Amino acid sequence: MFDLDGVLIDSEPIWERIRRDFAESRGGTWSGEIQRRMMGARTADWSGALSELVGGSVSPESAAEEVIAALAAEYRRRPPLIPGAGDAVRALAGEFRLGLVSGSPQVLIVLVLNLLGVDGCFEVAMSADDVARGKPHPDPYLALAGRLGVPASECAVVEDSGNGIRSGHAAGARVIAIPRGAHRPDAETLGLASAVLRDIRALTPDVMRGLDQ
Repeated sequence: MFDLDGVLIDSEPIWERIRRDFAESRGGTWSGEIQRRMMGARTADWSGALSELVGGSVSPESAAEEVIAALAAEYRRRPPLIPGAGDAVRALAGEFRLGLVSGSPQVLIVLVLNLLGVDGCFEVAMSADDVARGKPHPDPYLALAGRLGVPASECAVVEDSGNGIRSGHAAGARVIAIPRGAHRPDAETLGLASAVLRDIRALTPDVMRGLDQ
């Protein structure tokens, strides 16, 4: 069970820049703590937080629409694909059933999987917008496991963020952490993972098989 942002695409810096510019252009104050809280969050959660950050001058719905449109345009202009991500997914798809759940809205998930050329590798690719609570709650991964028809305890979760790692662990799955970027999880959170890899190119079928040992 894969995350998307920060695992398959280097999108977190783009998300941060676009949401920060949105907030600051309307008088809001951005911080690293706000960014960490929004990583992996559902659209309803981060758009509501953005609306609050600008004093309610823009509705959550309008904030979401503007930010998502800017992200889609940026992805098409300069696809932020992580080197080796497509190859890793295709190699795993040859031996394992794959699913994906992301805090990104469905329109961005579809766009990114197409850009990566892996849209046929995932049995289910869903947005956390479809569940009541986003990461770090277990709901996204429990819902994905349910759609795959497999107990979460028989799954492995591939994540980069602290919120995502905690979500996968709370769902009862084993977690493979691939930390990257400026907002890396702390040591305690990484300790929840069954494996911590240097980058996605290290995510091989052998690593997956090794989790059972």
